[in-house]
Amino acid sequence: MIFKVYYQKSITEVPVRENTKTMYVEANYEREVRTKLADRGFNIEYVQPVVDAFLDYEKQNEDFKVLEID
Repeated sequence: MIFKVYYQKSITEVPVRENTKTMYVEANYEREVRTKLADRGFNIEYVQPVVDAFLDYEKQNEDFKVLEID
């Protein structure tokens, strides 16, 4: 399954909408996404599953790249 992760680049940053970044991560469930990203120092705001029509829509974005993190 693919998840869309909303995050700030630094865990010390206060979440501000204008500074929020997104990435796509392949995992089986949300907890696995958070575990995979734990050592990167991101301030993860929200993890959202991307399925069906939403996934098709996101694939149209030129920045759509799925990270496969072990």
